[in-house]
Amino acid sequence: MSGGEFSLPVRVYIEDTDAGGIVYYVNYLKFMERARTEYLRELGSGWDKLLPAGLMFVVRDAALTWYAPARLDDLLAVTVVPRRVAGATLVLAQAVCRGGDTLVSGEITIACVDGATLRPRRIPRDMLATLRAVTTGE
Repeated sequence: MSGGEFSLPVRVYIEDTDAGGIVYYVNYLKFMERARTEYLRELGSGWDKLLPAGLMFVVRDAALTWYAPARLDDLLAVTVVPRRVAGATLVLAQAVCRGGDTLVSGEITIACVDGATLRPRRIPRDMLATLRAVTTGE
């Protein structure tokens, strides 16, 4: 991870493709979820910290644009760049790339919520400080 950018390599398996042999559109969201999870884990804000505190992150908003398809056995890079962080939300720019080509890009907003009530909760101070330190603010 350099600065606030994180990249996770993802290989496309047959289970990720549709009848046409390309990655089914919803699977890009799954790839992005994996990258977000690993990114937060690397920052020390993974599930191992959230769940014992009774917290979890949920997707509040997702806006994606598809440019080109991925295919079986492609090796993809799924990137995460934090853009904005507030009391209970974190906005992330994410992309799925193959080589130098961006296949899908978008912005995902995740919200910190109480694990029992699903009501918004502030991101814990230590996590918030770490996230602010790596957020680009673009």
